[in-house]
Amino acid sequence: MLAIDYGRRRMGLAVSDALRMTARPLTVCQRTNRRGDLARIREICRRHGVGTIVVGWPLRLDGSAGEMARETEAFAKRLRQEVGLPVELMDERLSSWEAQQTLGQTSRGKLSAKGETLDDVAAAVILRDYLERLRARPSARG
Repeated sequence: MLAIDYGRRRMGLAVSDALRMTARPLTVCQRTNRRGDLARIREICRRHGVGTIVVGWPLRLDGSAGEMARETEAFAKRLRQEVGLPVELMDERLSSWEAQQTLGQTSRGKLSAKGETLDDVAAAVILRDYLERLRARPSARG
């Protein structure tokens, strides 16, 4: 699985292991243009054997969809059409805050000792939460 923390200037990416047990930050991609972004994601999916893409959905704290949430929905739809893989939206409320706590940083974009940034760690948080939700489903247990 691949998770994307979508942004207007860059996208944080994270991948899961083959058993879908863990999520790890992969990279941060600077946005170029729609065609270039989709081609890069398609190549990453091929290289990592991705079968499903999870896109962080930036809902407001009250659960409503603002401008960025609608933009992310449109991106997920294009991704589904262009890459040809299942794409799911995952509520990402507070994922950036959690990523910030994980990195122990106070400003966006700083590198951790491992070279991780807020964007790819946030993608890993989104993917971790998605995997936990999958494991919690009754059909996943049986």
